Amino acid sequence: MADTIIKVQDNAPYLVTGSFEVQDASGATFQVEAGKPVALCRCGQSANKPFCDGSHRAAEFESQVKAE
Repeated sequence: MADTIIKVQDNAPYLVTGSFEVQDASGATFQVEAGKPVALCRCGQSANKPFCDGSHRAAEFESQVKAE
C-alpha cells in the first residue's frame, strides 16, 4: 500500500493523506500539520490556495473523475 494517497472526490477538493509535503512552484514548502489530511483546491476559487476553503460549494464546482 502507498504511503501517500490522493483521493479525487466528486465535486470537491483533492484529499491528501499519509506522509507528504506541499511545495510551491519555487520549491518552498507550505506548513502542514504532520499526519493531518490536507484538502487541495480543484475549483480555483479558494482564497487560501493551494488549500481548499470550501469555495467550491458557492462556485457550484462539478467534477466526477473516475479511474479507468
